[in-house]
Amino acid sequence: MTPYLLVVDNPDRWPLAVPGVTVVGARTYLTDRQYCQPRAFKVLNMCRSYRYQSVGYYVSLLGEARGHRPIPATATIQDLKTLSIIRSVSEDLDELIQRSLAPLQGSTFTLSIYFARNMAKRYDRLSRELFSLFPAPLLRAYFVKDEDGWAIQNISPIPTSEVPESHRPSIVEFAKEYFEETPHAKRRKNARFSLAMLVDEKDATPPSNEKALKCFEKAAEELDMSIHRIGKDDYDQLMEYDGLFIRSTTAVNDFTYRFSRRAHTEGMVVIDDPDSIMKCTNKVYLAELLERHKIATPKTVILHRDNIEETLKALGLPIILKQPDSSFSLGVVKVNTEEEYRARVEELLEKSDLLIAQEFLFTDFDWRIGIIDGQPLFACKYYMAPRHWQIYNHDKSGDDAVGNCDTLPVELAPRKVVRTALKAAELIGDGLYGVDLKVSKDEVYIIEINDNPSIDAGIEDEVLRKQLYHRIMHTFLTRLERQRLFRA
Repeated sequence: MTPYLLVVDNPDRWPLAVPGVTVVGARTYLTDRQYCQPRAFKVLNMCRSYRYQSVGYYVSLLGEARGHRPIPATATIQDLKTLSIIRSVSEDLDELIQRSLAPLQGSTFTLSIYFARNMAKRYDRLSRELFSLFPAPLLRAYFVKDEDGWAIQNISPIPTSEVPESHRPSIVEFAKEYFEETPHAKRRKNARFSLAMLVDEKDATPPSNEKALKCFEKAAEELDMSIHRIGKDDYDQLMEYDGLFIRSTTAVNDFTYRFSRRAHTEGMVVIDDPDSIMKCTNKVYLAELLERHKIATPKTVILHRDNIEETLKALGLPIILKQPDSSFSLGVVKVNTEEEYRARVEELLEKSDLLIAQEFLFTDFDWRIGIIDGQPLFACKYYMAPRHWQIYNHDKSGDDAVGNCDTLPVELAPRKVVRTALKAAELIGDGLYGVDLKVSKDEVYIIEINDNPSIDAGIEDEVLRKQLYHRIMHTFLTRLERQRLFRA
């Protein structure tokens, strides 16, 4: 079992003794060569301050460089300073927050979280959830109440000096329980690496069906890696794995991005990486990027309140309007009249200050070129839903809701289509992408680049079969081996 280190400013003045856990001074940890061994320790950083470039900050920073996966990580330290992330967490946990704090009569409340616990058991669930999102040994969450209910105002670390004397015996017990309960990587015996596969059972349009998920699991095991499914409530288990594979619909403002960002910051191999998620999930960014690199798209205008009429004149009708973060055709509408255009623009501008407006190019199908590590993986023709202009028709159900699909060997897809897809994906990174394209009048146009493409058994794997899953898992294996060699 990997030993834990409690790293503190001054061990001689440290008030808490946790059986079986070694207390080390921060400067000793930073300078003594015995603590530089990769993965030899797991570090809990209990320094008074995590201020940028303070000793406490460097404990976490160098702990990450040494592969010790410290708590808090530098990403957590930064998250605790970022109000937008705190507000997002408050929204995600809104139901739990309202339920937990409903009996309170006042308009403010402070919750002290000690190793994922609180002195009052009724707040344990909320404490665990907040700790899983902001893993730090001692936390203080501030709540305020207005007409909409309770919301998190701020979250910050608690210096040990501010812990009441009467709480200290309980903190020692909570710490002991934490060290005993902390899950360890669920490796198959002698497996070289362990992967976490992030899925969401409530995802209405998951990127992989159940059969595909099982194919990924089998491929990983055949490559001598263990792979385990985790969900949005398993944030605290993330660091127990070597890599993260996201198979849940991604967005910057939800749990998938937080998982990706933390895994990437901790040095894990992660697909999709946070940079790819951020770039691909915002169509405004993609429009600017593709235009700057002179990659053809349907005629596109970034729409805002000051150019509504100019956009209409520039594109004509019909016009495609897109929310910047739309996926699976949701948030994408086609308008045919000026009245409909203005009404829809007003509606969508309530959600985002910028929209994408594109000329309408009708084709019987879109191309999807799957790419991983800069190489083509699969080629599909996605046909439009029956009597509809999109692949997905969200107003229908059953067979009328989605168009047919033909999967063919990459070498049989038009060379210009594949070449354009590779050029576009290269602008994003070296992850797993699905590039959507249209061919109209012998011209190839990029529609979008997806960071989390659909890979369903029976569709995208129709040509490569099990080799499709092996190639993706082999990418993980190659990167993990390269990382291990680098750290050796």
